[in-house]
Amino acid sequence: MNPNDFRLFLEVAELGSFTKVAAQRQTVQSHISRQISELESACGGALFRRTGRGVVLTDLGQHIETRVRNWLRDTDQLLADIRTDAGEPMGEVKLGILPSAAHPLMTRLYLRLQAEFPKIKLNIREGQGGELDALLDTGSVDMAVLFRYQKPASPDEKLLATVGTYLVSRVGDPLTRGEAVDFSKLEGLRLVLPRRPAHWRSVLDETARGKGFTLQAEVEADSLRVQKELVAHTAHLYSLLGPFSIADELRSGRLQAARIVNPDCRRHVTLSLPKQGQLTAASKIVARLITDLVESWGNRLSEPE
Repeated sequence: MNPNDFRLFLEVAELGSFTKVAAQRQTVQSHISRQISELESACGGALFRRTGRGVVLTDLGQHIETRVRNWLRDTDQLLADIRTDAGEPMGEVKLGILPSAAHPLMTRLYLRLQAEFPKIKLNIREGQGGELDALLDTGSVDMAVLFRYQKPASPDEKLLATVGTYLVSRVGDPLTRGEAVDFSKLEGLRLVLPRRPAHWRSVLDETARGKGFTLQAEVEADSLRVQKELVAHTAHLYSLLGPFSIADELRSGRLQAARIVNPDCRRHVTLSLPKQGQLTAASKIVARLITDLVESWGNRLSEPE
C-alpha cells in the first residue's frame, strides 16, 4: 500500500471531515472520499463512520491508527537516513598493495576513514607486482599500490614515491657498514632473492648480466619477513630490499643496509587505477587519502621520524 494513502487516513482522522481535508489539500471532497473508499477496500473494512458533523474512526480504524502512525514514522526516518546516506560516500573499496608498502600506510588510511568517512570499508589484498596488475586488469581490486621500474606516464597511475634499493645484511657486516655499495660488489654474494618469475627478480638478474656476472640465489623467497629473518640470523647472507620494508629493523638495530649505486636500481611507487570503468565516490576518496598521506610524509611510504 502507498504510504501517502495512510497519511491521508491520518489527516481525515485528525480533522474529522473530508471537506476540511479537501480544503487543506486544495482539492474536491469527492476525490478525498474516493481515496478513502479505495483504502477501506484494501484494508477489508470501513475505517470511518459518518456522523452529522463529519466522520469518526470505526473500531477497525482505531485499531490500526497507532500502528499506521508508527509505520509512517519509521518510514519517514528510513527515507531521511537514505537521503543523508546519499550525500555521504559509502561502500567497499578493494585495494591491492605490495607487502612492503602496507604498513603504516594502510593503518593510517584506515584511521582517516574511520574519522572522516566511517561508511567506507576497506578490503585489502597483498600481492606481488605482476599479481596486482592482473587483479587490477580483471577488476578484482579497485586500485593498487605497486612498484614500477620506469616513471609512470599514464593518467591511470599516480606517482607516490621514488625509492632506491639497499643491500641488507645482519648487523656488523663490513660490506653494508658504509652509506652506499656498488652493484658490482654483489658478484659472488650469497643472496636471498624473490622467486622467479617476479618482475623485480628479472630486473635484478638483467642488471647483473649487464655487469657481466650472475646473481647467486642462496635462497628464493617472496615473503619479506622470511628474507629479513634469514639475513638477520645468518652471517654473509644478503638481500636486496627497499627502504620502507626495512625501516623498523634499521631503527631497532636488527638489520644493517647500504644503498646500491651504479646503478641505483631505482623503483617508482605508484597508485594504479583501472584503465576502464569509473571509480566510485568511495574509491575516489580512498585514492585521494592515500595520495595526501604519502605527500604529507614527504613522498615516502612511512612517517618521518
